[in-house]
Amino acid sequence: MKQRAILVIDPHRSWEDARLRLGKTFQVELAQVFTPDDGKGRLREHFFLAVMMAEDMPGYDSGALLAEVKAEHPFLPVYLVSRRPTVEGAVAAMREGAQDYLAAPLSWEKLSAVLEPYLRNGRQSWQGASPKATPSGQGRPVITQDPAMLHILRMAKSVAPTRATVLIQGESGTGKEILARHLHAHSDRAGGPFIAVNCAALPETLLESELFGHEKGAFTGATSKKEGRFLLAHQGTLVLDEIGELQPSTQAKILRVLQSREFEPLGGTRPLKVDVRIIAATNRNLESMVQKGTFRDDLYYRLHVFPIMLPPLRDRLEDLPLLAEFFLKRFQEKYHCPVKTLSPEALQAMRRYSWPGNIRELENILERGIILCQGEALGLDALPSQIQRLACEPEKDAVGTELGPPEWEKEFIFHTLEKHAWSRQDAAAALQISLEELDFKIKAYGLKA
Repeated sequence: MKQRAILVIDPHRSWEDARLRLGKTFQVELAQVFTPDDGKGRLREHFFLAVMMAEDMPGYDSGALLAEVKAEHPFLPVYLVSRRPTVEGAVAAMREGAQDYLAAPLSWEKLSAVLEPYLRNGRQSWQGASPKATPSGQGRPVITQDPAMLHILRMAKSVAPTRATVLIQGESGTGKEILARHLHAHSDRAGGPFIAVNCAALPETLLESELFGHEKGAFTGATSKKEGRFLLAHQGTLVLDEIGELQPSTQAKILRVLQSREFEPLGGTRPLKVDVRIIAATNRNLESMVQKGTFRDDLYYRLHVFPIMLPPLRDRLEDLPLLAEFFLKRFQEKYHCPVKTLSPEALQAMRRYSWPGNIRELENILERGIILCQGEALGLDALPSQIQRLACEPEKDAVGTELGPPEWEKEFIFHTLEKHAWSRQDAAAALQISLEELDFKIKAYGLKA
């Protein structure tokens, strides 16, 4: 079976046209099973991009099956397909975690539109919003082919048009502000201002003035009136970055804005109404802070309406070549240098690095490397020593035996082919080598499926 596959759990034999079209148009296999038990077995054996599940399967409770599948595969998008759709069925499906509730029979146009976000791969991966689409004209798009990140983007697509407060959590450098810009760009406020405030960058007194503004004479040095970020973000989006660093008094004022959509500037005598969508971001565990009494529980629950947890780069290494390609192109244009790609050795070493600084660290390393590099491929010698050392250290196999460089390369190529279901094109793209070079190495190492 191809690695890129859609699973259909449906006793009705009406998917043949979709199977042929998916294979021809998107090079994606449609695998159909006729019973839930077979479906659960296939899900344990293979990675699927998405699942289409029939609601009406004699002898089976589709709701219980849906809940069971989502419990075992929480990031897997599952669509419930009904030949007798009802409002009650739709509500129950969404309650059990269905991505959507669809009426059968599905037209090809509807099916391809539903599945399109999962059918991109490699260089056609999801890029949520181009840099030019962001209000400030800065930043970067959301670049990913990682299943967990694709699930996050699907959630973002659902919440973006609403006024719901979003709490984005994740380690430093994982792209929390990038996702916030993505939410803004896909909301009905995209034409309004996008304002971001780093709550850890200013002392409390200055932060309050920055957020809420102040009247002339409100404090020593306030020689003129100043509008705060809340007012500047009116009819737009305000991002409160590092919100876990807020002091209790400021937390209380933020809570008031969330509850009543109004605030008072420092030194003001009347409240000001504001229409602003708030996105909070933090690398701290707010729930733990609530338990310790350092973060208000009522504010936490106001912020926690729609939480999103961004994975670290070490958990989405499939995105490493895509992100590297994006940054290399950006820095190639910035510094007018010939570097176009990573060497296979550099990419392999980078895959073995833990990336404590996440995507921000990757960006900084590639910018430094492209300045040092003289050729068209950025090699190991242009990377920091902590990454270079990883290329020199022997890899160990499953039982802990050290492998020399040829054996390590053989194991790495075999693992990549297995991961991509022996699709030579996909494996070559992941290894950043030509198909001819991959074929040569397969033959030289005697690799077989």
